[in-house]
Amino acid sequence: MNVIKTELPEVIIFEPKMFGDTRGFFLEHYQAERYSAHGVAGPFVQDNLSRSSRGVLRGLHLQNPHPQGKLVGVMRGRVLDVAVDVRVGSPTFGKHVAVELSDDNFRQLWIPKGFAHGFTVLSETADFFYKCDELYRPADEITIRWNDPALKIDWHTPAPTLSERDTTAPLLENIDRLPSYDRT
Repeated sequence: MNVIKTELPEVIIFEPKMFGDTRGFFLEHYQAERYSAHGVAGPFVQDNLSRSSRGVLRGLHLQNPHPQGKLVGVMRGRVLDVAVDVRVGSPTFGKHVAVELSDDNFRQLWIPKGFAHGFTVLSETADFFYKCDELYRPADEITIRWNDPALKIDWHTPAPTLSERDTTAPLLENIDRLPSYDRT
């Protein structure tokens, strides 16, 4: 497995090793000891799968006070995946990482607790997989405006298809229940 550090130290790209031949391929999608060695320890308590079509943008979402860490990847298709540090007091507050995940590169992205997450679909359809280390709690959900000018995210989609919730989400500066940065 190849592990790639990003501009945000807690956000990590994983590239599982793929073994292929004329029959197809095999790869370990998750192996607890290997991921734990890089700070992704779990336990994972919920797996999610979403299917979306080209131009759909989902995000930016997070939970507080019961934050979720998410290990995400694409089973089919291609997306631009984004993680934004929204931890109050963090030296990288408001900064983001954008990574292309696809069924060709097999990359996975670790989105730690305290980071907002979103993605946009670049292929005709995409099946997007989430491994979460905390249960989904609707009362804890926070949505941040996908096109918040302070975040400067290039989604590679000029006119995305959005849910009502994502369309009307507040700007980051107007959210008062963001997670805090833990300096320890």
